[in-house]
Amino acid sequence: MEERIREVLANHGRLSVDPQSVTSEADLYELGLTSHASVNVMLALEDEFDVEFPDEDLKKATFSSVQSLATVVNKLLDGVA
Repeated sequence: MEERIREVLANHGRLSVDPQSVTSEADLYELGLTSHASVNVMLALEDEFDVEFPDEDLKKATFSSVQSLATVVNKLLDGVA
């Protein structure tokens, strides 16, 4: 799961570092993620995992780290949204 999220971040996140080299808890905004790039990441994650982010998960905290993204995507995959 985190590996796939990191690949999406590498392709769409426009981070200043390689997403493969950061911890799961690293602040993605401190690493260069912008609000515009987070929308691209969200769309790419929706395609990658065949999920749709509900409005309540469209907040900065969701996109703040690989770990927080994995938590939300897992919740969506489990149908708990």
